[in-house]
Amino acid sequence: MSDKLLKVDIQKELKEFNLEMDFELKQGCLGILGPSGCGKSMTLKSIAGIVDPDSGFISLNTGEETVYYDSNKKTNLKPQKRNVGYLFQNYALFPNMTVEENVAVGLGENQDKKIVSEMIERFHLQGLEKRYPRQLSGGQQQRVALARILAYGPDVILLDEPFSAMDTVLKERLRIELIKLLDYYNGLSILVTHDRDEAFQFCDEIIVMDQGKIIAKGPTHDVFENPGKVQVALLTGCKNISKIEVIDDYHLKALEWGVTFEVFEKITSNISHIGIRAHDFTPAEKEDINVLDTTDAAILEMPFEWQVTLSNGLWWKLDKLIYDHELNLPEYIKVDPKNIILLEE
Repeated sequence: MSDKLLKVDIQKELKEFNLEMDFELKQGCLGILGPSGCGKSMTLKSIAGIVDPDSGFISLNTGEETVYYDSNKKTNLKPQKRNVGYLFQNYALFPNMTVEENVAVGLGENQDKKIVSEMIERFHLQGLEKRYPRQLSGGQQQRVALARILAYGPDVILLDEPFSAMDTVLKERLRIELIKLLDYYNGLSILVTHDRDEAFQFCDEIIVMDQGKIIAKGPTHDVFENPGKVQVALLTGCKNISKIEVIDDYHLKALEWGVTFEVFEKITSNISHIGIRAHDFTPAEKEDINVLDTTDAAILEMPFEWQVTLSNGLWWKLDKLIYDHELNLPEYIKVDPKNIILLEE
C-alpha cells in the first residue's frame, strides 16, 4: 500500500469557466469523470507542471513533502523535477527512436539496460525492441509509453483518456492489462475519462466534474449508487430522470412519465428529481408496487441486450444471449422503491 499523499488545491481562469479543483489522494487510483471540455485534462497538466494554475497549491508527500506549486511562495517546479509520469492520449512516443530507445529515454542519463529489459519483458514487448512507433499497433504503442513511464519509478501516474482513440476490442484488452499494471504499481494514479465504465472499473475513488467544478467525490461505488445530483446521475449512466411533484413523505409523481411511485427514503425539501437505472426494472404482477404497463412499448434488439422503451418514455434494459431473438415481454414491470434514486437539481 502506498504511503504517499498528493494534495491539489488550484484555481485557473479558462475561456468558458473558472477551474477550481481541491482534493487529496492517499492511495490507489482516483478517477476524474466528466464531459469533454470540463477541465479534467487541465487538472492533470497542472499536476504535471505542463500548465501553470493562476493560484493554489500542489504537493506530494512521500515521507517528506515536495511542493510542486505554491502561488503564495512563488514555487513552481519544472516538469522534469516532479516525479510524475504522464500518459498522453497519443502516447507521445519519439518517432525516430526504437521501442527500447523510447523506454530508455525515461531514465535520462542513468540508463540501465537491465531496467529496460525488465520493462520490455513486463509489457510483453519482446521481439519489438528494434521497431519504430509507426511499425506498432495502437496497443503496442500504449505498452511502450507505459513501459517508458514505469522505467523511472514515478510517484504518480497521470492517465489522460488512455483508451479514447481505440476500437472496442483493443480497448477491452488494454483495460485488463492496465488494471493489472495498477494493481502492481505502488504509487498513486489518476485516470481522466468521460467513460463511466472506465471510471467504475479502474478507480477506488472518483471525482465527478462539470464546468470546472467538483460536483461529487467519494468512493466510486458510493457515488454510482448514490449520485445525489441530477448531473452526477447522468454522468454515471442513469438513463431515466424525471422532475417530480411530491405527494407525501414517501410518494411522488414523476412528471415526465405521468407515474406515481413509492420511494424508500423520506423525500426532503431539496429533492426535485428522481432517477431510475434502466436495468433496475423486473417483471411484475398488476397489483405490485410501482408497476408500469408495457403496452405499446418499442423494442430494440442489441447483440447482448434488449432495449425496451415504454410508451411514456421510460427505458428498460435487460440482458440477452446472442442467439435469442424473441423477447417474451411481460405485461407489467416494476421498480423496487429502494432502486429509485432521489436527486437534487
